[in-house]
Amino acid sequence: MTRPRWELADVVRQYGAEYLKRYTTSVAQRRVMRALQNCRTAVMGGHVETCRSCAHRQISYNSCRNRHCPKCQGSACAQWMQRRATELLPVPYFHVVFTLPNLLVDLTLANPRLMYGMLFRAASQTLLEVAADPRHLGAEIGFLAVLHTWGQTLMPHPHLHCVVPSGGLAPDRTRWVAGRADFFLPVRVLSRLFRGKFLDLLKQAYVAGKLEFPGRLASAADPQDFKRLLNRSVRTEWVVYARPPFGGPESVLKYLARYTHRVAISNSRLLNVADGQVTFRYKDYAQGSRKRTMTLAATEFLRRFLQHVLPDGLMKIRHYGFLANRFRAEKIALCRGLLEGSGPLSEKRPRAMSPVPGESSAICPSCGQAALQRSQELHSRWERLPAPYLVRASLPASELWEVCDTS
Repeated sequence: MTRPRWELADVVRQYGAEYLKRYTTSVAQRRVMRALQNCRTAVMGGHVETCRSCAHRQISYNSCRNRHCPKCQGSACAQWMQRRATELLPVPYFHVVFTLPNLLVDLTLANPRLMYGMLFRAASQTLLEVAADPRHLGAEIGFLAVLHTWGQTLMPHPHLHCVVPSGGLAPDRTRWVAGRADFFLPVRVLSRLFRGKFLDLLKQAYVAGKLEFPGRLASAADPQDFKRLLNRSVRTEWVVYARPPFGGPESVLKYLARYTHRVAISNSRLLNVADGQVTFRYKDYAQGSRKRTMTLAATEFLRRFLQHVLPDGLMKIRHYGFLANRFRAEKIALCRGLLEGSGPLSEKRPRAMSPVPGESSAICPSCGQAALQRSQELHSRWERLPAPYLVRASLPASELWEVCDTS
């Protein structure tokens, strides 16, 4: 794969110090900035790979493994998909999206852990309750939900992507209740119930004094103003929609590869980083997904990106129903037993991404024959810039690591 010309790390290295002077940042945001600019550089340490055939040597630096880093999500996604592949059922899958209205975006940014938790809770309860209703499916469903907090231009857009098998377990668990091939659950019913559940949770949080109202939100802390916010939210149409069903387990895996470990912007979308500005590509969904470009001041670009740094410990991928962690293996086995003609889906698993211990999966760029073998470890030495939480990346590599022969 060709390396992108520009990376998110370039923006942080060039304009991170300026951003820190201009904006107040959280510890989690500064940690992400540090991880991004150091990822796969000498600062992180690494190892030397030597070709067994021609003795060619090359250096590979360590990854930061931060979940907000666009360079570190490929292997993490592959390993996660390997585990999920064994849980897929031979039935169609639907994609349902729950979105918070713009009225609540500022409050969400001020209370991310609480508001995202309520988003998961309201959406999951909505799906489970409507699916269990005999007037609709009348079954216990299972699904996973993935939190995305951004839109294509990096503006806040909190929403959940839910991947749901078409069907579920009957209440007595003696049969599989199949859903329709072209329809899952009524979107209007989902939207109304989701809105009611979320606003009820929001009201409870306000009464319990759990919400914070910093800056321009201060007026909303008044009981009358908060009541008006709730009333406006009730009159707003909440967006819930279901996409056409997937073709089968293989299509689901391809979808999960695109969505589960995505970050706010990928390096491939960056077109230019120069003169204090960042130009990137985005899709304009209002114009039929037409591709457009946008140029922002580098500090504004970083501000938009860092809005999407999740609080430490917040799980962005969660499982519900018969896919909930506690009874997942037992209930999936039951589902398979009830589905006639279902067999093991091991052939659908993605290939293992982890290399053989001590050996890289890369082919030698010199001779093109033998796999490269790890021969030396490079240990990092950390140096700090005057600006807090930024690491000096301009030092020569010889000052940043020591070579320790491990062969």
